[in-house]
Amino acid sequence: MDFIPFNSRLTYHKYPYGAVAEGTEITLRIILPRSFGCNGAALRIHKDGENSCDIPMSWDGMQGDNEEWWKVTFTPAESGLYYYHFCIYNSYSESVITRFEGSKGLISAEGGEFFFTAYDKDFETPDKIKGSIIYQIFPDRFCFSGNAKKVKADTKVLRDDWGNDPMWEPDNTGKISKYDFFQGDFKGIESKLPYLKSLGVGYIYLNPIFLAESNHRYDTADYEKPDTLLGTQKDFTSLCKKAKEMGIEIILDGVFSHTGADSKYFNKSKNFGEGGAYNDVNSPYYSWYKFEEYPDKYDCWWGVDILPEVDEENDNYIEYISAILKKWQKLGASGWRLDVADELPDKFLDALRKAVKAQDKDAIVLGEVWEDASVKISYSQRRRYLQGRQLDSVMNYPYADALVHFAVTGEAEGFNDKISELTENYPKCVVDCLMNHIGTHDTCRILNRLGTLDAYKSDHINRYKGDMTPEETERGKRLLKMISVMQFTLPGVPSIYYGDEVAASGGVDPFNRKCYPWGNEDLSMLAHYKMLGKIRNEHPAFIDGSFVPVSDTMGCVAYERQGHGERVITVANRNSHPITYGLPGDKFISLTGQEVSGNQLHLEGESAAILYMSCD
Repeated sequence: MDFIPFNSRLTYHKYPYGAVAEGTEITLRIILPRSFGCNGAALRIHKDGENSCDIPMSWDGMQGDNEEWWKVTFTPAESGLYYYHFCIYNSYSESVITRFEGSKGLISAEGGEFFFTAYDKDFETPDKIKGSIIYQIFPDRFCFSGNAKKVKADTKVLRDDWGNDPMWEPDNTGKISKYDFFQGDFKGIESKLPYLKSLGVGYIYLNPIFLAESNHRYDTADYEKPDTLLGTQKDFTSLCKKAKEMGIEIILDGVFSHTGADSKYFNKSKNFGEGGAYNDVNSPYYSWYKFEEYPDKYDCWWGVDILPEVDEENDNYIEYISAILKKWQKLGASGWRLDVADELPDKFLDALRKAVKAQDKDAIVLGEVWEDASVKISYSQRRRYLQGRQLDSVMNYPYADALVHFAVTGEAEGFNDKISELTENYPKCVVDCLMNHIGTHDTCRILNRLGTLDAYKSDHINRYKGDMTPEETERGKRLLKMISVMQFTLPGVPSIYYGDEVAASGGVDPFNRKCYPWGNEDLSMLAHYKMLGKIRNEHPAFIDGSFVPVSDTMGCVAYERQGHGERVITVANRNSHPITYGLPGDKFISLTGQEVSGNQLHLEGESAAILYMSCD
């Protein structure tokens, strides 16, 4: 059989494309050979968790002499995931059309179900972030203002050697008893706002800023106060105010699945007086935690006893966090990135979104979800993050994985399908807000991932620091320039992990969290990122333009963004040798400096180009 009876990504098979608002009529068409002798067809569909039903299809005419079409319409009454396939009949048998190779249907019972997402009819995401650029900062390691600091010497070590390796001194079980601080702070970040603006940045995402014992601050001690090493509440407000004056918004890291054991809420070490859940069953915070044997046996995050889990469905906890969200937004924050969002229950996420949007409807809510968030199951429950009442969007790990895989292996085949899978599964307003990172505080530095194949070969105690040979470093830089072009032109919002734009290197935690190398930047890489920021800010197709796959084969990937009267095509050549690529038109001009003759693009090996054509 040399035809595809159904392809969910082609609008003459399924219209509208991808996810739809509840109450939207969807038209589905299948194509069959005349020789099949079809005398009836049906759409078999069910909402996730419910029983299926058959909806008869009607004959929709002939295409040429050998093909006939069958058609049906369906309107999802409410939000959710809807799974479907097709039943076709002739005088002799019943057959089915099921899903193969992503979006393609074949007449076979061996495939899977097609599905689409229906979302709340009132679901909107903030327009401001679309087409922007995010810059992620690990606050202790970005910039030190020089303001003197004081700490308790027995638990915290102040460093005065900016740029040297972070301290890593676990005991034989991997526990850390002391944390080192390079003293990065709010005033330091504020002093570098002009630098961030020169990169085209519109949003700064800050790793946790609340009072905590560790330098990463994922062990919150007090949600109501900034960490004293970062500065005062007044310093934070000043940062947000100065940033907004330059067109830059601040996103905070919300760590709400657990607190620190050394916190005013749990207070295991009694650094916050005599109260706290660990010391007093009458504490107002006692009901937040889950004790198996009071007080020493309690639920904790991934078994880490310094991170006691909270009961996120506790009404008192929800009310408290809702007030915290509003407090920091009033002080200047413009949104939240939610740590381990897949560990936050629906009740909590529903309330969180209401609180955030009640304070500012344009505030962004991004979730840390490492998989396809539209079909994510956690704790045996299908999640509804993107159906309109919880998250605006998510951190885009699937894109990051696809980019790194292409760069490291050179395998182009299937790249565009991986991107299209999310553009089909997610609501369009979610896609336009995706946080498209290629490295974060949780991953090895992207330069190392691309430059050396041994980046993750280290155990828990003896961690990979990030050492690279000169050859590995140069390879990493070439490939980083290539995939950063792709990162900046894919649907969603590119996110730069601080220092990547100047070729910062580093291994696994904590060596991926080294100080920004002020004065030792790779200026060639910096110029490259500034060029990408300028291109992105000047072309509205990157705001919400459609993603159109062009080709992905033989070590080369090409795709277009179309919208706002322009076509912008990205071509990436992972091969070590130059290629001549035939463009889909002869009016494209290169925005990245490559030679174009007619519809022929000359592209060096391990490089990428961005080309533009006006449609007006």
